Amino acid sequence: MAEISPTRPSLDLTDRVIIVTGGATGIGKVYATRLAEAGAKVVLADIVDEANQQLAEELTAAGHRVIARTTDVADQAKTEAMAQAAMDQWGRIDGLVNNASLMSVLGRKPWHEIPADEWDRVMQVNTKGVFLCCRAVYPHMKAQGAGKIVNIASSRIFNGGKWRLHYSASKGAVWVLTRALARELGEDNICVNAVAPGFTLSETQIATSSNEHMAARQQSDKCFQRDQIPDDLVGAVMFLLSDASNFITGQTINVDGGGSMH
Repeated sequence: MAEISPTRPSLDLTDRVIIVTGGATGIGKVYATRLAEAGAKVVLADIVDEANQQLAEELTAAGHRVIARTTDVADQAKTEAMAQAAMDQWGRIDGLVNNASLMSVLGRKPWHEIPADEWDRVMQVNTKGVFLCCRAVYPHMKAQGAGKIVNIASSRIFNGGKWRLHYSASKGAVWVLTRALARELGEDNICVNAVAPGFTLSETQIATSSNEHMAARQQSDKCFQRDQIPDDLVGAVMFLLSDASNFITGQTINVDGGGSMH
């Protein structure tokens, strides 16, 4: 992936082996599905085993190349097993989408009402989980001389965001981790970038948001006056996984309809 192939379209993801954490639920399900439809070989690494297996079966039945490896990203042994499953199945790892996180299941509460153990669990999954997954794929990407890591941050890193302080803080850490890790992995020809979604109407977000919260959301701060949906994020993720972004690293693409600009 050091150079764009003259015979291969730069955005082509055919045969790329890509791991998507949290890939069977919420926005991750859309990432994984669209990547499989684009010809990638996808590893579904979701902690929800039933959803993981079901999506793998559905996509395989549709003719796509997908395997399920149920994974708790906060568990080092399980992240290493996730990476090994990709190697055992396809012999390489071209991309990692660090999408798994705790957010929609968290209650909206003032910062001083967040229990300490809840804070710790969010950091374990949202920040340590990214670190562990990067560590798990790194030896394989280094050995093959290339790789793409795409971390999912949040537009909260630019605009703050009321409630869920632990979630916001964890995504701020992911933002900084992306920049610092890019510095360290450049010599290995591994790109490390991030995408920062705005409030997105995923199936899990809708299921956990009250009617009052949905009705009270402000749209006026966005350039596009409509709700953001998971497919709005797919293009940025695919771009960062493709050869078209081979000379881009340490960057964060904000995808929130223009609510925040940087």
